[in-house]
Amino acid sequence: MTEQEEGSSCPRCRLGASPVQRAVVGRREIAVFGVSGVLLLAGIFVEYFTPYPFAGTALLLAAAVISGYDVLKTGFFALIRLRFSIAVLITIAAAGAFLTGNPAEGATVLYLYAVAEFLEEYAAGRAERSIASLLDLAPQTSLVRRDGSEVIVAVDDVGVGEVVIVRPGDTVPLDGIVVAGGSSVDQAAITGESVPVAKEVGDGVYAGTRNVDGYLEVRVTKPERESTIARVAALVAEAQAHTSPTEAFIERFSRYYTPAVILLAGLLVVVPPLAFGVPFFDAFYRALILLVIACPCALAISTPVSMVSGITTAAHNGVLIKGRDSLEAVGLARVVVFDKTGTLTTGRLEVDDVIGFGVLEAEVLAVAASLESRSGHPIAEAIRRRAEEEGAILRDVEEFVSIAGRGVQGQIDGAAYALGNVALFADEDEQAWQAAYDRLESEGKTVVLAGTPSRVIGLIALSDVVKKDAETTVATLRARGIRTVMLTGDNERVGEAVARRIGIDECHAGLLPEDKVAMVERLMDRYGLVVMVGDGVNDAPALARANVGVAMGAIGSDVAIEAADIVVMEDDISRVAYLVALSEKTVAVIRQNITAALVVKLGIAALAVFGLVTLWMAVAFGDMGLSLAVIANALRIGRSGAGSSP
Repeated sequence: MTEQEEGSSCPRCRLGASPVQRAVVGRREIAVFGVSGVLLLAGIFVEYFTPYPFAGTALLLAAAVISGYDVLKTGFFALIRLRFSIAVLITIAAAGAFLTGNPAEGATVLYLYAVAEFLEEYAAGRAERSIASLLDLAPQTSLVRRDGSEVIVAVDDVGVGEVVIVRPGDTVPLDGIVVAGGSSVDQAAITGESVPVAKEVGDGVYAGTRNVDGYLEVRVTKPERESTIARVAALVAEAQAHTSPTEAFIERFSRYYTPAVILLAGLLVVVPPLAFGVPFFDAFYRALILLVIACPCALAISTPVSMVSGITTAAHNGVLIKGRDSLEAVGLARVVVFDKTGTLTTGRLEVDDVIGFGVLEAEVLAVAASLESRSGHPIAEAIRRRAEEEGAILRDVEEFVSIAGRGVQGQIDGAAYALGNVALFADEDEQAWQAAYDRLESEGKTVVLAGTPSRVIGLIALSDVVKKDAETTVATLRARGIRTVMLTGDNERVGEAVARRIGIDECHAGLLPEDKVAMVERLMDRYGLVVMVGDGVNDAPALARANVGVAMGAIGSDVAIEAADIVVMEDDISRVAYLVALSEKTVAVIRQNITAALVVKLGIAALAVFGLVTLWMAVAFGDMGLSLAVIANALRIGRSGAGSSP
């Protein structure tokens, strides 16, 4: 196979992603751990249970060199350059153990440290493989209709505008629009949804999603490199390059920590023999233990492995986090700000109430829908939908007139009718409908009047539909001690009504985009970290200004993906509560890991000063064991289910 063919067959190569460098368990690791492990056990047996200690030392030295070759090489060159790294600490400790007549402990130190390093590599490789698995979801070939026939071609050869065939059970090869057929599509790989989504002509579908039961013809809208799944993988990989404030602190801390530990070990060699008469070799051995236990491996990996686990878990649940700093900030924020329209509400008007005065409600709806049959206004569309649902029969309208800012008028069956606001009517018996009108308006609804030019026969109240999980999401955030704020460009009456219904703590209405930015800044001054949730386009300035911007329903929207720090691919408001829970759990795990690393290491270090622990115990419990515990704790984050709180 040529290089070009090989690159074409590899989705990661075609999309410009780095190939996966770390295997789960490679042949080299198996050979190293197997051979050195056998030599280590044999050496310990010969050293302590036979009269040939020199042979035992030789076996132990071989085990040390084989298992610790990489760390010994790294530590040696770092030491001669006076760059004090973790490898330097381990190299000094192992060499010192052999020089003081403890070859078994020196070999055990290197062997166990190699195992700990492998575990860290495995944790990092797990995240890398998680990214790769996203790209591998997309098929490498596609069934394309060309010149009246169906041909199988590589996905990177399919052009924008071509039509691909997706049969039941097939995976959608590229982003596109359905032009024929209908089916249910499993979008779990992109959005985390557990239930397949119905797709019809005109609906968008995305590479990597699976056609469940129908036949689809899809017109390609994006090349492979620009597909949604490619962008998801790129953003997850990009997020891992960012560092959180906690990680940055740990990195700075480690730079000064290692030289300080070496200095302390040197003092432990010199001071006890001179001041307290401790034998030199005993003091030297204790210093070696201190060097081993002071290795900040578990501390160094405590934050990044947790962050990577959180980011990849979120990606598999349809939430893209573009930086580790953003994931950490969400868990620390005490205020979440929501846009109203398109975020907490659907942005689509629905008829809530129909009230008749002297006529049946069905008559009011029929008159209103007949008049609105010639209008494209959102109110007209909502009234027509309700009339269709109720089975109302529309009538012909003559002499139709649209009056800007007031409503519409027309002749129905020879009688004049009107539909619109109060200014369109001159009703003498205003009290008959005024109380109902005031009540509906106080509920934040848009109210239109129907009737003749001189008499109101009914009221129709409409409202922006609140998303089904909005109230539950806000309640969940409140239970976590998070204050919720709603910003809207609607008038105060409508804004307050929606806020009351959902349970929002604080509402600010009548805001222009620049006003939303100013309000976010005031909230940041008052509460510190602020998370802003919006639709990703209209709210872009406020999203950019907040500490963390979360774009809702951004699947297929390049603008939203670029504008926000975190992208919720599906328009599911409950994912905000999921995100907060995931972030809080990630931050909690990081704190647990850091606390455990410090407590265990300080405890064993204190015991080492008094000679109460051995070198191999320091590595087994204070380094390898602790690193394993930190990694296992971090991987717990990945067991959080889709759409549920971790």
